[in-house]
Amino acid sequence: MIGRFAACAALVLLVASPLPLLAHHSAVMFDDQKEITVEGTVKEFQYTNPHSWLLVDVPDKDGKVTTWGFEAEGPTTLLRNGVRPADLKFGTKVTVTGHPMKDGRPGALWMKAVRDDGKEFYPAGRRGGTPTQ
Repeated sequence: MIGRFAACAALVLLVASPLPLLAHHSAVMFDDQKEITVEGTVKEFQYTNPHSWLLVDVPDKDGKVTTWGFEAEGPTTLLRNGVRPADLKFGTKVTVTGHPMKDGRPGALWMKAVRDDGKEFYPAGRRGGTPTQ
């Protein structure tokens, strides 16, 4: 009886454990059919779990500055893909490409960043993958 209970409990845990991860790692707010590229200056790099954010001040043609937020995975994934906090410090000039937010807010899923010295950063890896949906 205990063996049957343990087997059932293990099966329930095995099946249910991925569900919270699938619900959490959603990229549905981003339009994966479009890409935007902006040029600006790093305002802040929030190297945090569960998601990191690269905030970039982007001036328009009239000089008005809008802060864009670029979402990426957490520090473990960024580190594995060669993106470290010291790489994108406050004041760093950068060009960032991503999948924009569907609702038009100044934000995107971060796909690539290029510093003004030419160094490239791919938070999801070179293939430009997106977070698990």
